[in-house]
Amino acid sequence: MPRPFCLILVTLLWLPVVAHTADARPRIHVGYYEFPPYSYTDAQGQPSGSGLELTARLLEEAGYQAEFRSYPGARLYSGLQDGSVQIWPGAPGKQELADHTIEGRHLLGEITLNLYFRPDTPPPRLPDDLQGRGVILITGYSYWQEVNQWLEDPARRITRHRTSNHTSALEMLQRRRGDYLLDYQAPVDQARRILNQEALPFVEVQRLPLRLIFSRHAPDAERLRDDLDRAYQALVEAGEDLWLH
Repeated sequence: MPRPFCLILVTLLWLPVVAHTADARPRIHVGYYEFPPYSYTDAQGQPSGSGLELTARLLEEAGYQAEFRSYPGARLYSGLQDGSVQIWPGAPGKQELADHTIEGRHLLGEITLNLYFRPDTPPPRLPDDLQGRGVILITGYSYWQEVNQWLEDPARRITRHRTSNHTSALEMLQRRRGDYLLDYQAPVDQARRILNQEALPFVEVQRLPLRLIFSRHAPDAERLRDDLDRAYQALVEAGEDLWLH
C-alpha cells in the first residue's frame, strides 16, 4: 500500500475517535439574564458578554462544554433551586438561593448598584428622600433585602415605574416619568453610550461581588466548582487577566 494512502487511512480512522472525544466532554448548562455588558443576547441571538466569555473559557480549561440560555430573573433562580441550571455567573447573597447554591472561591469582578437622578435634582439622602417619589426599575431585576424593604415599605409611598431595558429607563428619567432610576452602573454606562447621553449624577447604593454560582442540586456540583476554581487559578498563574470589566 503506498505510504501517502496509509497516512490518509490512519488519519480517517482517527477522525471519529477525535470527534467522539470532543463530543464526550460534559455539557454544562449555564443560565444568565440580560445584564450587558457582562451577559446578554446579541443582535444575532447569540449569548455574549465578558461574564459569559469568562465562564466558557473556564469550562473549556476544565474539560467541559458550555451551553448557555437566557432566562428572566425569577426563572433563572428557579432553575438554580431545582438543578436544571447548573451555573450562573452572578452576584452571591440572594436569600432565596442560600440553601440551594454554592459559590466559586474566586472573585470575578464587581458590580455597583446606583440611584441616578437628573442634574437639576438635589442629591438624595437614602432612604428618606425616596418618600413619596417615583423610582424607575428594570423589569426582571431583583435587589437585595435592604433595598427591597425600602421599595416595598407602604409608609414610604414609593411609586415604582418598570421598564424592560436600560435605554428606555434613561429616557424615562430624562422625560421626568420618574424621579430616580435604580440600576447597575455597567449596563447604564453602555445604554448611555448608545443614547449619546452625558453622565448622570448618582448615589452609590451597594457594591456587589461577581462569582460563579453553582446549583447544589445539579450532578457533581462540588466537583464542578472545584474544577473551575482550579482552572481559574491555573490561568491566573499563567499570566491571564481574568477580572471582568
